[in-house]
Amino acid sequence: MQENKGLIFDIQGHSVHDGPGCRTLIFMSGCPLRCEWCANPEGMEFKQRLMYREQKCANRTQGCTRCLAACPRQAISINNEVEIPLKINRELCHSCTTFDCTTVCYFEALTISGKWMTLEELMRVINRDRQYWGQGGGVTFTGGEPLLQKDFTIAALKKCQSVYIHTAIETSAHIQRETFLKAMGYVDFAFIDIKHMDPEKHREKTGVTNELTLNNIAALVASSWPGRLIIRLPVIENFNDTDANITATAAFINQMGLREINILPFHRLGDSKWTQLGLTYPYRDYQGTSKEKLEQIQSLFHERGIACYIGSDTPF
Repeated sequence: MQENKGLIFDIQGHSVHDGPGCRTLIFMSGCPLRCEWCANPEGMEFKQRLMYREQKCANRTQGCTRCLAACPRQAISINNEVEIPLKINRELCHSCTTFDCTTVCYFEALTISGKWMTLEELMRVINRDRQYWGQGGGVTFTGGEPLLQKDFTIAALKKCQSVYIHTAIETSAHIQRETFLKAMGYVDFAFIDIKHMDPEKHREKTGVTNELTLNNIAALVASSWPGRLIIRLPVIENFNDTDANITATAAFINQMGLREINILPFHRLGDSKWTQLGLTYPYRDYQGTSKEKLEQIQSLFHERGIACYIGSDTPF
């Protein structure tokens, strides 16, 4: 960790699906969960990681080998047996901090997944975008899990609120309660994911149980937090899309006195990123969630008095 800096793996402007108005999204690296369907695997670890896009590699077309010579660990070699031009020894790569190979890759086939930024550097980007938000826009911190980098994220949230920027967060709430409630004190709007209501089922696909998330939601509801909270459920086939889990989720939402949920259809857009990291995407053979399935789930929530928004249909 670099002192007084945050590790950010992406910044996206002009988003209209991650909070009110037009927003800038800040993607923070590091996550305590290991969701097998994750669309942003480059944000799972709290470290910079090497990503390789073979379609941009000039080895086969131009015989480029600059990265082989640049790597001080000899972790890159020519892959003669398959279509992917280069073979990368990820065990050797994992401890690398200089990423010399990326500095000589002029075609951007080899890139680094994150960038260390000071709060001042981040605020310059946010203030640059601010003129384009229009009325009601702001900043959304996402990830990864933005609260894993608690000191940096809380400082950024606090700074944004001090200059009247609307703040939003997308979080698993799988974080120590004191940290969670402190951060939420600087948040105006929140999406909190509930992956599954059964703690052991939750652990099977995410690596952790759900108690911390559910308890933090309960603590937030019991506090005097004035913001708007929407529960979110990524719909994953044969995992959390059963009627039993949907009704259990609805029961919890009603118990908390909440009235809204956003259900997200599964997609395979993260597949290429898993490949770029040298990983196999566990959900490569799964299809996107059907409209019929989403509407069935929506009706179960509606029957229990809960407003259910599908995908990007959330009204802000």
